[in-house]
Amino acid sequence: MPSFEHQGATIRYETHGEGFPILTFAPAGLVSVMDVWRQAMAPIDPTVEFADGYRVIAMDQRNAGGGSHGPITAQDGWDTYTADHVALLDHLGVARCHLYGQCIGGSFILNMLKRHPERVAAAVLAQPIGRIDPALPPRPARFDAWAAALQNHPEATPDVLAAFYRNLYEAGFVYCADRAFVATIAAPCLVLSGMDDIHPRAISEELARLIPGCELIDEWKSGPALDAARLRVRAFLDRHTPA
Repeated sequence: MPSFEHQGATIRYETHGEGFPILTFAPAGLVSVMDVWRQAMAPIDPTVEFADGYRVIAMDQRNAGGGSHGPITAQDGWDTYTADHVALLDHLGVARCHLYGQCIGGSFILNMLKRHPERVAAAVLAQPIGRIDPALPPRPARFDAWAAALQNHPEATPDVLAAFYRNLYEAGFVYCADRAFVATIAAPCLVLSGMDDIHPRAISEELARLIPGCELIDEWKSGPALDAARLRVRAFLDRHTPA
């Protein structure tokens, strides 16, 4: 499986199909790896769903337990991941693309829109993560499980990991951006609603209200609603693909 080196990190990726590129960000939080697209938690697998007309790019996020890894510092946060995403696009010679992300992928998308809006033609955010309560909660077990599984990272001391956690999650809302920024997004966006504590429905609905012209799909996880959502997502991407 191909990979490349970027500022001391190794990033593993794969591509499927041909056409206008779609960069995808898999669900599963800090263990977001491309294999998750094949699992039941991803009702829409973009590497299969869109590969008949698009060049679909999938990747392992750094230090997620897959093939991508890099050093961990107390300064790391959303911009660290976005730098990896831009480096992958540059490595593949992609100037502009669609984005499709589920779960943590929603925040990856929003940070790309904040830092590099010129690279994004349109974006689909499936059950984006977020927090309604403004207060940072105690570190959840899933973060500690990720940290415990780190290998060959002596630099990831308890203080470094505590800072990394705060950098990612202290801000609340969608973590990487505030409401004032979200209201300025110019790229066409489609949100597939979340419906649990990690992916609150209220966050999806607020994103859809704040992002100018944003579309919202409320039910999409199974049965006829999933079939309809697949068609609508494909039509959305087709409609916003540059000629």
